[in-house]
Amino acid sequence: MGFWRGKRVLLTGHTGFKGAWLHFWLKQLGAHVQGLSHAPATYPSLFDLLANDGAHAKGIVDIRDRVAVLARVHEANPEIVFHLAAQPLVRAGYREPVETFETNVQGTVNLLDALRVAPDLRAIVVVTTDKVYENPESAKPFVEADPLGGHDPYSASKAAADIVTASYRRSFFLPRGVGLATARAGNVIGGGDWAVDRLIPDAVRALTSGQVLDIRRPDAVRPWQHVLEPLNGYMLLAEKLWNAPEAGPAYNFGPDPESTATVREILELSALYFSLANIGWGDGSDGPHEAGLLTLDSTKAADELGFKPRFTLSETIDRTWRWYRSLNEGKSASDLCLADLIAFEGGRLDMGQRATA
Repeated sequence: MGFWRGKRVLLTGHTGFKGAWLHFWLKQLGAHVQGLSHAPATYPSLFDLLANDGAHAKGIVDIRDRVAVLARVHEANPEIVFHLAAQPLVRAGYREPVETFETNVQGTVNLLDALRVAPDLRAIVVVTTDKVYENPESAKPFVEADPLGGHDPYSASKAAADIVTASYRRSFFLPRGVGLATARAGNVIGGGDWAVDRLIPDAVRALTSGQVLDIRRPDAVRPWQHVLEPLNGYMLLAEKLWNAPEAGPAYNFGPDPESTATVREILELSALYFSLANIGWGDGSDGPHEAGLLTLDSTKAADELGFKPRFTLSETIDRTWRWYRSLNEGKSASDLCLADLIAFEGGRLDMGQRATA
C-alpha cells in the first residue's frame, strides 16, 4: 500500500497554482486532503477548473485570522501539513507590503501555533522560496546553510517565515517528535497558472489577446522547473519527516544546472507556440529591484531524500504550452493534469501508489 493512502493531510494555499496541483496529486494517491486558503486569486483558476463538484470550496479561510485558522486545524486534525498559503509575488509585495508581511509571516505563526495542539500530527512542510537567501548575485548556487536575507518585501517576508519555522521547530515540534522543515523551490511553470507578473501566464494572455508581451528583465537568470518537480520534493520531504522528525531544517528543490536559464532563453524555447516578434524587450531598468541571478544547489535533497528532477527544461516548456493549448481546444483540466502526472511518474499512477524518485 502506498504511503499516502488514507493519510489525513491539511494543505494551506490549496486554491493557488501549486496548491491546486498538489491537492489533485494527493487525491490521486488516496490521501484525505482538506484545505485552508483564501478564495482563488485569479480567473480562471486551476482550483475552479478542478473543483467541478464544489468539494474544494470548504476551507476558505484567511490565514491572517488566528481564530479561524485554529478552528480549521481542529476540524482537519491532520497527520501531515503542507503550508503553501502565501502572497507569492515580488511586485505585489512592493504594492502591498503590509499585507505581504501579515500573510507570509503572521500567517505562518498562526498556522504553526495552531498546530501545536494537533494531537495526531507527524510532519509539517513549510514552503518558502529560493528568494529567502541574501543574494549578492554571484555565480554560486545557494546552499541551505547560506545566510537568509531579502531585498524586497516578498523575499524578506519569506525569509522571516523561514526563521519563524526554525524557531517553532526547535521550541515546540522536535520535543514532541513532530518533523518540521522548510522547502525552498525555484521558479515553477506548468499548465494552470494565471497569476499576473509571471512569465508564461503573461505570455498566454498576450497570445490570446494579440497584445505585445513586455519583458522587463530578459537576461534575468532563474532555476526554472515544472511545477510537479518541487511538489514531488515536498512529498518526499513529508515522508522523510514522518519517519525521521529530526531531518531538516531546510531543503532546496531546484532543477538540474542545465535547466537554469534566462527569461530570454525560456521564450526562445517557447517559439513553437509564441512568436518572438510579439515581445517588447526591456533593458532591465523598468520597475523596482528584482534579483538578476538566482540559482539553487539541491545536493542535500538528492542525498537525503532521493530528489531528482525528471523533466528536462525543453520538455517542461513543451508540456506547459501544450497544456494551455489543449485546454483552449476543450480538453478538461483534470485530464490534462492527470496526463502530466502519469508522464512524470514514468507511465503509471496507481491509486495509493507512487514511483520513487
